[in-house]
Amino acid sequence: MAAEIVNPRSDSSTDQDGGAEPLDSFDPAFALHRGGKMAVQATVPIRDKDDLSLAYTPGVARVCTAIAEHPELVHDYTWKSSVVAVVTDGTAVLGLGDIGPEASLPVMEGKAILFKQFGGVDAVPIALDCTGVDEIIETVVRLAPSFGGVNLEDISAPRCFEIERRLQERLDIPVFHDDQHGTAIVTLAALRNAAKLTGRELGDLRAVISGAGAAGVAIAKFLLEAGLGDVAVTDRKGVVSRDRDDLTPVKRELAELTNKAGLSGTLEAALEGADVFIGVSGGTVPEPAVASMAEGAFVFAMANPDPEVHPDVAHKYAAVVATGRSDFPNQINNVLAFPGIFAGALQVRASRITEGMKIAAAEALAGVVGDDLAADYVIPSPFDERVAPAVTAAVAAAARAEGVARR
Repeated sequence: MAAEIVNPRSDSSTDQDGGAEPLDSFDPAFALHRGGKMAVQATVPIRDKDDLSLAYTPGVARVCTAIAEHPELVHDYTWKSSVVAVVTDGTAVLGLGDIGPEASLPVMEGKAILFKQFGGVDAVPIALDCTGVDEIIETVVRLAPSFGGVNLEDISAPRCFEIERRLQERLDIPVFHDDQHGTAIVTLAALRNAAKLTGRELGDLRAVISGAGAAGVAIAKFLLEAGLGDVAVTDRKGVVSRDRDDLTPVKRELAELTNKAGLSGTLEAALEGADVFIGVSGGTVPEPAVASMAEGAFVFAMANPDPEVHPDVAHKYAAVVATGRSDFPNQINNVLAFPGIFAGALQVRASRITEGMKIAAAEALAGVVGDDLAADYVIPSPFDERVAPAVTAAVAAAARAEGVARR
């Protein structure tokens, strides 16, 4: 049975040391976070000794014995099939960088309550005090029996790629690095609708991605898998191309998969005549470079809090503009994807999250927009109550179709 996440904060805002005025007296973010943002609440009552003897000893022993004899019963008689571990090492937290496990906890708590709020999925924040690839993998493998899935969060590239791959090889539950795949899924959904709005197909488009980290690499691969015409990815040194001799193994693989046009040089040069700009890197793209894009271009500038191209600039030249911010239309927000993806995967006890399941999630998300499609509405709001059920159903159906569902 899943436990409901509740907020245990008290109304007190006194300083624990009894000294200076507490931070939450003048910053509402601190006031909201005092005491943490989540707790565990029982889903069964313990009112008397009879309840106690069923919820704990001796009654619980009968359930334990049954699970020991038939391990698959753990899914029916514990919360395993409805709970996700949100795992980080604190090395790539938001735009803050490597701030360590303790400082990452407010973000991981936030992620956990988003799972619950938007997908009905319970989640437990786990901040690891280790950064070695082997250490992280072995730790998560040993924790895995308690969970139905693992959401990797804010682990720096390129380690994140190897960690996710090796964990999925070791475990028979879904392992999903949201910084990679959640961003890619929502980007594809928005791009499909932008193309539809302007009478084009994905195969007609050439994209340029600024940023070759976790999100940039995943978006490039995923868009190509979905049928994008071509994409070039840029890092601090320019286009990731085959003629460069300074590429990491991950970028070398990326160079082989992308850039059919054979571009080289700067981001600005690559943008000339491009149909799509996707920003996941920060920094600022000069206005003349945006102006050099193809007519009817799409600008998805997703850096927070400062988009690579400010919407006021982008709207001068682009047919569709999206950002990562909630105060502009078309917010590319991972919360549109990960709650429903895990809800669908857990619903059918999927052993993994496949490319087909991710594409199904993107198509379902795009479909929520429906006949309301417009330049300022190519992706739904996270608060649209149709989103999570649509994504959940699509992911569950795709898992069954691809043979990874176990119920």
